[in-house]
Amino acid sequence: EDFDEDEDEDDECNSEGEIWGSTSTLYHHHPSQSPVSHAKIINGKSIAEEITSRVASNVKRMKESIGKVPGLAVILVGQRRDSLTYVRNKIKACEEAGIKSVVAEFPDSCAEEDIMTSLSKFNEDPSVHGILVQLPLPELEYYLEFYKRTLYVLQMTCKSFLVQHLDEEKILNLVSLEKDVDGFHPINMGNLSMRGREPLFVPCTPKGCLELLLRSGVEIVGKKAVVIGRSNIVGLPIALLLQRHHATVTVVHACTKNPERITCEADIVVTAAGVPSLIRSSWLKPGAVVIDVGTCPVEDPSAEYGYRLVGDVCYEEALSIASAVTPVPGGVGPMTIAMLLCNTLDSAKRLYGFT
Repeated sequence: EDFDEDEDEDDECNSEGEIWGSTSTLYHHHPSQSPVSHAKIINGKSIAEEITSRVASNVKRMKESIGKVPGLAVILVGQRRDSLTYVRNKIKACEEAGIKSVVAEFPDSCAEEDIMTSLSKFNEDPSVHGILVQLPLPELEYYLEFYKRTLYVLQMTCKSFLVQHLDEEKILNLVSLEKDVDGFHPINMGNLSMRGREPLFVPCTPKGCLELLLRSGVEIVGKKAVVIGRSNIVGLPIALLLQRHHATVTVVHACTKNPERITCEADIVVTAAGVPSLIRSSWLKPGAVVIDVGTCPVEDPSAEYGYRLVGDVCYEEALSIASAVTPVPGGVGPMTIAMLLCNTLDSAKRLYGFT
């Protein structure tokens, strides 16, 4: 009953925390007309397997040379089904690559101090080279029974409400800069945004998107790129990465006027809005390269578990107009995990001076 094993990111990659329209206002599609597939399908799963194999070879060489292996620690709070699946996939990938992994699990109602204590221990543990806090952190449901009588004078009834009882920014900022394999530390993000500076780590999903473009031979220099979504997790860092590779980048978000008109001028489209089939054929320039970060479960009674995964892009339509497109699942998701393994390996190599 879990999400597809091939897809990892995530609420980390999916939602920008904004309200998007569900369909294009200029969309004119006739269901009876089946699109002719001519776009290259960018197989993220295959590329991720190649990268994971290379990581495994390096880990083996490190173990044989200095008797050490990289270590990854994961903080998991709550029992969200998708988060459990994502963490399981990450741990499985670590095992396949020979990377040591440990998961610290906490209930939804845990105290923030418990998480901070665990993070501090991982920061100080020399066998841990990467630390990952699985996002999103849960909200806690409180009940107002205790205050019922007090609130009666205000004619308020006892209702439940959700409170963000964990300070995400505070927790992420505690992660050691040298072990921030998710690349979310403000210093890493700041260095990514500045010319002439190099972050210790680049966020995994954007890094995976760029790797897909480079390995697919996509020309980036001088090209028009549109990034749909502006989250700190995907939208912002992939825009910065594309700029570093000398693309002319426009960021489209929920408040952008005429997003379809802007997007259809792009040579490269990277979308991370988290809205099923938001991007129709009318949004795409003929020959564009499309990287779809969205992973949205939609009801499908014919599917094994009653749902299937789709991306932000209407895949069948994109195949008929784009030059290359990533599928969902099997596109960006596997690359996110592969980049996490790369970052963890790089952290260990940096610590041990291993080349």
